[in-house]
Amino acid sequence: MQKVYEEVKTPFKYGLVVTPENETKKIDCPSVFRKGNSWYMTYIQFDGRGYETWIAKSKDLLDWTTLGKLMSFSDTTDWDNNQKAGYIALQNTKWGGNYKLEKYQNKYWMSYIGGRDRGYESGPLAIGIANTTNDPIKPHEWNRLSKPVLSSTDTDVRWWENRKLYKSTVIRDKDKTLGSEFIMYYNANGDSSGNKPKWRWFERIGMAVSDDMVNWKRYHADPVMEHGVGITGDAVLQKINDVWVMFYFGAFWETRKNETFNRFACSYDLVNWTDWKGEDLIKSSEPYDAKYAHKSFVVKWKGVVYHFYCAVDKKDNRGIAVATSVDKGKSKLQF
Repeated sequence: MQKVYEEVKTPFKYGLVVTPENETKKIDCPSVFRKGNSWYMTYIQFDGRGYETWIAKSKDLLDWTTLGKLMSFSDTTDWDNNQKAGYIALQNTKWGGNYKLEKYQNKYWMSYIGGRDRGYESGPLAIGIANTTNDPIKPHEWNRLSKPVLSSTDTDVRWWENRKLYKSTVIRDKDKTLGSEFIMYYNANGDSSGNKPKWRWFERIGMAVSDDMVNWKRYHADPVMEHGVGITGDAVLQKINDVWVMFYFGAFWETRKNETFNRFACSYDLVNWTDWKGEDLIKSSEPYDAKYAHKSFVVKWKGVVYHFYCAVDKKDNRGIAVATSVDKGKSKLQF
């Protein structure tokens, strides 16, 4: 675990790299991939109505230009008309690898949080799947399945996810370690403490599997990563040699009631995870992330580790920042 920590740590905060155009909008949840000679970041933006999914481009992982939207609001009666918070799927998981998105059935794929209620994560939230046969780096509306693949009202819903489902990560395991080619990690909350409302928002990470990216089956009754009180969420996986590393964030744990932070856990089998007990990978330390520093996406490129995360300041401005394993200077971007 110590060796993994030394490999992935990023002690140098570069600062903000993607910020909203004004303070009525909030940017969150980076996913970073490579295509051709450029890097691309999908992220989600909240504007008061709900979440939409956007994409930005960079040559060097530090300077980013927004290109446009991948999933927008729809003025329809669709189950997800007001919430479409997307995350890349089927990325090459090799640490320090090419970070490309892989195709399945000649399509690129995303999973997403969907919902029809307006507001910040309001109403029922479920997990949807979207895909495209077009170029994933060009802003265009992705095709969405007509109904969610996992929701809190499913007959096989588990105790920890019977209220809302949140961020998901889908990896491709061609070895079919768990019997299926596609594995999803996602966080959700449920009535886990005798139906006392104050406990309902606790989030935990659990699993589902699929053979076709469309039909998903829940895997095991219990979460694979949790810390009892508070939030454990937003898993993102990469493989360092034969060890799977899950980057995730924690918030408001029993021993750290007012804090948010990014951490990691390791596994050989994708199910049983050993939690890192040492220093946080990311925590609040700068004015731009003074309120929250959380939600990871980590890449290693040409010997340098880049840890992207969501930064929230004391005024509730929300954007994407990055920390690195070597000093890259300081960003001039501010909220």
